[in-house]
Amino acid sequence: MKLTILKAGLTSVIALSAAAANAEGTLNIYNWGNYTNPEMIEKFEKQYGIDVTLDGYDSNETMLAKVKEGGSGYDIVVPGDYMVAIMVGEGLLAEINASEMENFKNLDPNWVDVYWDPGRKYSVPYQWGTTSFTVDSAVYGGDIDTLEIVFNPPEELKGRINMLNDMNDVINAGLRYLDYPRCNSDPAQMKELLALLLKAKEDWRTMDYAVIEKLTSKDVDLSQSWNGAAMRARSDRPTLKYAYPKEGFTGWMDNVAVLADAPNMENAKLFVNFMMEPENAAMTSNFARYANGVIGSEEFMDAEMLEAPEIVMPEGAPVPDFVKPCGQDVVAMYNKVWTRLKQ
Repeated sequence: MKLTILKAGLTSVIALSAAAANAEGTLNIYNWGNYTNPEMIEKFEKQYGIDVTLDGYDSNETMLAKVKEGGSGYDIVVPGDYMVAIMVGEGLLAEINASEMENFKNLDPNWVDVYWDPGRKYSVPYQWGTTSFTVDSAVYGGDIDTLEIVFNPPEELKGRINMLNDMNDVINAGLRYLDYPRCNSDPAQMKELLALLLKAKEDWRTMDYAVIEKLTSKDVDLSQSWNGAAMRARSDRPTLKYAYPKEGFTGWMDNVAVLADAPNMENAKLFVNFMMEPENAAMTSNFARYANGVIGSEEFMDAEMLEAPEIVMPEGAPVPDFVKPCGQDVVAMYNKVWTRLKQ
């Protein structure tokens, strides 16, 4: 059995090496906006003689809708954890067997047998982090490690809050504040959640994905945010602080995956293997400001990444909550809440 597995792995490595030697043509990447290091792309192009095109999206759902139309022309997508599980279930991702690739040995074992892709047949880590919020400590000097200031803000922050334009992130934050479970289809609890969100919205200024721009322009003083975006914003606005609310916060991982109808399948597999090289993973982390799940990448990462408060969680902070995909009954209820909130 071991010999058979070894031969299969060796065959895969040889095939990948042969593809690299003969690589040419193009690679079309569909990734979150402002999330791809241009220097990393240039390195890939130079190394393999492949021309890369890059388009951006602002949410997992936007990407999914585009891909489900068919014939998108994209090869690589970067879905979040729960979205990988959804796309695998709908047959939208190619089974690339990343575990047989040459650089798979570099993956942190903690990120191999994950709920969204056990054994990594369809994807590899891109970046991982948390979703919480960041606050200007020069504007508000009180305790920020609580969702209270998002849903019942002090006077200093009223009208100065941005929330992500993301149904799951906003609803999950509200559910944590109310101490209710995620993937919630309890009518009474969801009614209470909607009332909470509608009241809180009166004190919110915007609901926008442009977290960095909102904070650095000082359009808002508190924004729901991903930790890497918070770190990037702090480089321009040093008084910003990232919160670890006692009620909990979301953990997530974005993943490099190949579409089942990718027109440049072999080039896409080269890119997947390329992203598991420690130096290349570090290039992405240094740009996007998130951890990456590749062992040895720390050697190539900016020193500030290794001690940034947005990346290194303080002792006593809650364990990040990785929320699995919810059932259709829950999604339908969430959609109703979200539609009412956005009116």
